[in-house]
Amino acid sequence: MSDKSHLLDKLKLDRDAARKTPRSRLLWPVAGIIVLAAAGAGAFYGLRPADSVVVGFAVARAPEAGHSASLLDASGYVVARRQATVAAKITARVVEILIEEGQRVANGQIMARLDDSNIHAALIQAEAGLHQAEANLAAARTALADETPIYRRQQDLNGKGWVPDSNLDEERAKFNADREAVAVADKALEVARASLAVAERNQEDTVVRAPFDGIVTVKAAQPGEMVSPISAGGGFTRTGIGTLVDMDSLEVEVDVGESFIDRVRPNQDAQVRLNAYPDQPIAAYVIAIIPTADRSKATVKVRVGFRQRDARILPEMGARVAFLAPQGAEGKPQAATPVGLLVPAGAVMGNGDNAAVFVVKGDHVERRAVKLGAKSGNDQTVLSGLALGETVATGDLTKLTEGTKVKRDNN
Repeated sequence: MSDKSHLLDKLKLDRDAARKTPRSRLLWPVAGIIVLAAAGAGAFYGLRPADSVVVGFAVARAPEAGHSASLLDASGYVVARRQATVAAKITARVVEILIEEGQRVANGQIMARLDDSNIHAALIQAEAGLHQAEANLAAARTALADETPIYRRQQDLNGKGWVPDSNLDEERAKFNADREAVAVADKALEVARASLAVAERNQEDTVVRAPFDGIVTVKAAQPGEMVSPISAGGGFTRTGIGTLVDMDSLEVEVDVGESFIDRVRPNQDAQVRLNAYPDQPIAAYVIAIIPTADRSKATVKVRVGFRQRDARILPEMGARVAFLAPQGAEGKPQAATPVGLLVPAGAVMGNGDNAAVFVVKGDHVERRAVKLGAKSGNDQTVLSGLALGETVATGDLTKLTEGTKVKRDNN
């Protein structure tokens, strides 16, 4: 019996040993891998030298001698203060167009002719009515002239008692009627003359003339089309003949932020760079500051005029205006005016109140908030926050933070 029990005990499984032995055997290799990986990583990062961000360097500089620094830059468009869509005063069919786009026309020059067949007939009728009124007046005057001596003679005979009063009364009535007929015929002649003037005016309205000197920018109608000054009554009815622009009235309209409008004043010198010719500045000046603000954009509109006419300037061109600092007696910017310093535009991060530059201090950078002025080409004016000659980092500024180590880009 004891032998059997001993044999049965040998057949039992030791569950605790089964759980402990495999786990310990598996954990040792895993732990070894983790330790080795950590040691390798620590060795890699411990032995690798700290990298420096490669950036470009630039030095803050003053504006060039004899150059007026820009206090503010603003974008806008070239507009014409004198521009008109030339239209006819009547509704009629176009029979002749005498303009083309780009053509220069003078004040009063004929731009188009309209169908005048009906109006010309009315003109002939008015002329005939005038002739008839003139004839009626002549006839009335003749009748009065014939009646006047008869009436005078009847007065003389009646005074001598040779003609009864009844005869005199009859002659007086004829005389008065003839005299009134002359007055009526004279007024009728005035009416006929006025009617003829209206017909002539209508005839003149069939000829469309230029209201001022300018250049045609749009040719809106063609022969055979209907034009109407009131409305486009049909799908093919035009409301104008063409658009005329006075090129001598071109100027630039820009929107200046409310927070910068104190840097702009009437008659201030300015410089315009057309988007089409960014490297060719054009002398300009401030015409006026419109005395109202756009609250949706927080801007004030400023009108900028050109010092002289330039053939490159065309309506609706995009333009950038630099408002210049005032000049002193010797042609230098006045000391009281914050002319600022110039740095490359790529050295500035952000804009407005969030603008900043990274000033290079040895092998690391220091982030510094700055106040910006105008941007001109590749240069950005910094009004405050930066000293003359300080070195700033340029390039990809998103890689930089306070204290980042940097090294020069030799390229």
